[in-house]
Formats: sequence, structure tokens, C-alpha cells
Amino acid sequence: MTSPVSTFGALAIIAVTALCTFVTRAVPFAFFGGKKGSPAWITYLGQVLPPAIIAILVVYCLRGITPTSYPFGIPELVSVAVAAVLQKYKHNNLLSILCSTVLYMFLVQTVFHS
Repeated sequence: MTSPVSTFGALAIIAVTALCTFVTRAVPFAFFGGKKGSPAWITYLGQVLPPAIIAILVVYCLRGITPTSYPFGIPELVSVAVAAVLQKYKHNNLLSILCSTVLYMFLVQTVFHS
């Protein structure tokens, strides 16, 4: 059984988290700040990594689908399709994530419930 964190321990955790957040946000400005532009490889990574990370997240989210048993992954695939269509036409991340999540929860709790 674990013991609860003391007040000092909680404040120390918050302080370390705040410091790490500040440092990770300040470092790029220290290296690439000023009037000079970012190096070409940083710009390249900024263009390539977001779609790659999204693809990895989609594969991760769909890893548990069992196409041979009910509900055959239908709620997941429908929700992913809705997210993709909304993102393509509305270009709003929040809208895509919110609508597809609500749709998925509706499907698994009402349409495809056991």
C-alpha cells in the first residue's frame, strides 16, 4: 500500500513539472531566437512529424480491433472515418476529435452494446 504524498512532496512535484515545462518551451527560443530563421532540418521535421505522429496514433488506437468477432471494429472505423472527413473539410482539430469521440461513445454504448 502506498502512502499519500505530503504537502511538501506535492509542491516539489508541481515545482519540478513547472520548471521542466518552462525549460522545454524556452530552449527553442534560446537556440533559434532572434532574427535568423530556423535551420532547414527543423523546418523539414515540422512538416513531416505531425502526419507521422497522427498515423502512429491511429494505428495504436485501432490495434485492439478484432475483425472476426462482434462488433468487427465497426465503431472504431466509423469514428476514424468521421474524424478524417471532418478534418479534411473543416480543418478544425477540436471539432474532429470531439465529434468522433462522441460518435464512438454513442456507438459502443447504444448501437453495438453487448
